[in-house]
Amino acid sequence: MPGGPKEAYERVKPILMKVAAQVDSGPCVTWIGEGGAGNYVKMIHNGIEYGDMQLIAEAYDVLKSVGGLSNDELAETFTQWNKTELDSFLIEITARIFKKKDETGYIVDAILDKTGQKGTGRWTVKEAAEHGVPCPTVSAALDARNLSAMLDERIAANKILKGPPVAAGQVDKAKLIEDVRAAVRHTTHALNTAAADGADHD
Repeated sequence: MPGGPKEAYERVKPILMKVAAQVDSGPCVTWIGEGGAGNYVKMIHNGIEYGDMQLIAEAYDVLKSVGGLSNDELAETFTQWNKTELDSFLIEITARIFKKKDETGYIVDAILDKTGQKGTGRWTVKEAAEHGVPCPTVSAALDARNLSAMLDERIAANKILKGPPVAAGQVDKAKLIEDVRAAVRHTTHALNTAAADGADHD
């Protein structure tokens, strides 16, 4: 997503065309515009990815906690989703993550329930607020990351606050998988449509 002077882009274009991801329509690179346009678009792109990753995380949580899916079942579910309109790099690598093991077992079960951020999601939300553009999915994803970072506080709160019990496995797995897939599809479509509309207005 390069920006800056068009002349500079033309000089490095051959290099960028070769190192960019290659798809059926060609290299995934184009000149975005003058000044910091490339950085700006990359910021929004990363903000949208915050939303996409939060959708995937919530889909995982529902399927694991409510549906009682095993890691192998989750891997197969996301693999099949990647053959539908949800086909994406994030869905693909999520399916692969569920299959990863080491000597102690599945790696996904050993990952610390705590994450950080580099700021692009926060900047995206601030930019949207300054322009009066709603971005609830990205905002919710940012809130989730902030909560995730507060691991010690969540552990302390968990000793005091109790939610309703989750009866895992007592649902129609096939129906739950389809319902979650439809929810992810619908929200992802809305998120990316809003982003495209915003770009058109700019």
